[in-house]
Amino acid sequence: MAQALVFQTDFGLADGAVSAMHGVAHQVDPQLKVNNLTHEIPQYDIWEASYRLVQTISYWPSGTVFVSVVDPGVGSQRRSLVARTKNGQLVVTPDNGTLTHVKLLLGLEKAWLLDESVHRLKGSELSYTFHGRDVYAFAGARLASGQIRPEELGAEVPVESVVELDHLPAVYEAGSVRGTVDTLDVRFGSLWSNIPLALFQRLGVAYGQRVEVSIRNDTRELYRNSMVFVKSFASVHIGEPLVYINSLLNVAVAINQGSFARAYNIGTGLSWKLALSKSDR
Repeated sequence: MAQALVFQTDFGLADGAVSAMHGVAHQVDPQLKVNNLTHEIPQYDIWEASYRLVQTISYWPSGTVFVSVVDPGVGSQRRSLVARTKNGQLVVTPDNGTLTHVKLLLGLEKAWLLDESVHRLKGSELSYTFHGRDVYAFAGARLASGQIRPEELGAEVPVESVVELDHLPAVYEAGSVRGTVDTLDVRFGSLWSNIPLALFQRLGVAYGQRVEVSIRNDTRELYRNSMVFVKSFASVHIGEPLVYINSLLNVAVAINQGSFARAYNIGTGLSWKLALSKSDR
């Protein structure tokens, strides 16, 4: 039975690149159900691709095939992989760090090389810059349609060898939890951290109590304030800052009906540090 096929890229929708990938998939199997995760990943932003993948993948059934193409190294010696999560989803992607968050948070069961010289769209042998269409969409569609198994695409490789981007784990120390601002809730400007709920709970902060929040980059502290910990945005006034637990069960910081990131010029990545402690106020 055919499985769902889900595409993610940094291609955008202004030209025909995504449509070409859909076309390749339907050439492989006209009955395939092809879906889009997003095609608005910032150009070359592998970290963002990794995060959006883990934000989504566990909500799809076992057997679903994801094709994630954010590939600044296209045409180079970087590997192509098919990886199976511990929940049974498959990801077809360059081995450039795109699997970082899935590997860390969900776990990978197995990984195989994808032999680009063999498993590619017929007639694309002289094309070196559109592997999303020629290699990944083609291989992903064959996997989703059941025409081929992962182990037929190439040799198995150790899960430990799958490339990970640099990352810093969240920590609890001396009455404070510290982590990084991993990404934004893009449309609304909330800051999503890597601090899991279980770690935050060590502070002993109940809903309605206040949290001391500090945000730094590599050079200085950019924000410090006491704000309330709430279940939802509606618990505070419009324009008021808040701490909440996001849909991935990590700590997030926001402004009700405003963009925290834009208001305070906050960025994302390892240089952006978030620290929280129980407030005396």
